[in-house]
Amino acid sequence: MDGSLSAPQADQLTGRIVSISGSQIIALLQNHPAERSPLQIGSLAKMRTPKSSVFGVVSGVNVPMPMPDAVDKELQTVELELLGEIVPGEDGEPGRFQRGVSVFPVLGDPVFTASPDDISRVYACPGRASVRVGTIYQDTRVPAHVVVDDLIGRHFAVLGTTGTGKSCAVAVILKRLLEAMPNAHVLLLDVHNEYAHAFGDTAEVLSPSQGLKLPYWLFNFEEIVEVLVTGEGEVRAVQGSILGEAIPAARQLFAADKSRPLTVDTPVPYRISDLVRLIEQPLTSLNNKPENSEPYLRLVARLKTLQADPRFGFMFEGLSVRDNLADILSRLLRIPVDGHPITIVDLSGVPSEILNVVVSVLCRLTFDFALWSDRRMPILLVCEEAHRYVPEDSRLGFEPTKRAMSRIAKEGRKYGMALCVVSQRPSELASGLLSQCNTVFAMRMSTQRDQDFIGGTLADWGTGLLDFLPSLRTGEAIAIGEGVPTPLRLRFDLLPEAERPKSGTAAFSEAWQSDSEDIDFVKAVVDRWRRRL
Repeated sequence: MDGSLSAPQADQLTGRIVSISGSQIIALLQNHPAERSPLQIGSLAKMRTPKSSVFGVVSGVNVPMPMPDAVDKELQTVELELLGEIVPGEDGEPGRFQRGVSVFPVLGDPVFTASPDDISRVYACPGRASVRVGTIYQDTRVPAHVVVDDLIGRHFAVLGTTGTGKSCAVAVILKRLLEAMPNAHVLLLDVHNEYAHAFGDTAEVLSPSQGLKLPYWLFNFEEIVEVLVTGEGEVRAVQGSILGEAIPAARQLFAADKSRPLTVDTPVPYRISDLVRLIEQPLTSLNNKPENSEPYLRLVARLKTLQADPRFGFMFEGLSVRDNLADILSRLLRIPVDGHPITIVDLSGVPSEILNVVVSVLCRLTFDFALWSDRRMPILLVCEEAHRYVPEDSRLGFEPTKRAMSRIAKEGRKYGMALCVVSQRPSELASGLLSQCNTVFAMRMSTQRDQDFIGGTLADWGTGLLDFLPSLRTGEAIAIGEGVPTPLRLRFDLLPEAERPKSGTAAFSEAWQSDSEDIDFVKAVVDRWRRRL
């Protein structure tokens, strides 16, 4: 058994309507003394009106007055959350399923189980570009599709507790999209190096030790200050002021067109040697007082330290500087695609103290490219661990990163830029960011705080399906929003073992069965540790 509901019979009468309140209906079930009721939690029910067939999903079951001594005489009710309707065409044939209800059923109307044909019509995406991502809970023979343009164009989120199959769900969605659109442009920010092998040859994998180039001159003022300035308060302000004067001057020295005005944020290269010289220039007029020269000397020392640190090699590689912004963007955004429609940026090797800064740079560059490309090159940015970069707590995170991602969420669709938010801690994620995601795949959530947060954020959808969140199985999700034909419970397709994202959980039961490592293993780890590889 796969855990899905058994296939219903066609138009089986199960009860009658006894209460209608907004989008909720209560039906009194017929007695089924010899068998279980065909309507169970998650089942699809059908009601007929003079103009349509109205559908609802069972969100609750109840026995209002239990009778322990006469169980077969107990009254049983079900709560239905209305989803939409199918209006027959002029030829009498069933039309397309539409969300919302134009003509409501009335008290006393019969309630039927939905037939397999009904289920297929309700969850189909006729006439719209769509891809399969799994099967629906009610009948595993019916595929679950997502509507491509509505899913990507209006942002989407994949949320769920660790261990619920969230990364596999992201991989399934992206794989199906790339299979249907092999010339896509997807940028995936991979914090824990989970996805490097999940996409095979279709992915370009970049990491600080393998191909990732984000030269220091690409960083805007706030970002480079976060990297170079180590103090706080007045110390930070003084060093920031020094950089604010030196960086534009250094950019101007490199620029081919000396007449064009440059700001501290203009993405024009500059040489570290020029920056150091400009920082040191005022030292000759500071009377050699330590308290006056200390901010300048600290900046120079910090620059030299970072240049010598191999962990920062992706920022400070080589002595020569060239304007390779176009090459960097071309590789990040897969232009041309050349058989690799997705770029996976492995951030696991980025020093933790600048991880937020690097994410800020990547988000900002991607958005600015989308802005200036006049929507000719739609891009999807997938952000794992989004709660780290856009936290609900305003005291946490790096402000430019929060602004960059929030700008993508609020303005990106106008410029052909889409966002996929992935998080296992939705209650720690800024609610404003999640509210911009018009499709949400909510997987199992065990904490009441996360459940309440999701329920509050998605309250406008008015669906009882969210009540199922604590009981979802691994690989299952409640899908709500514009990217699915109607709110539904689905099970994502299972990927082959070799194509699944790497789990972050160690297999203790296997690793502790044998004493397989020796001192050479420890030496190899120490060597890798020292070389930061």
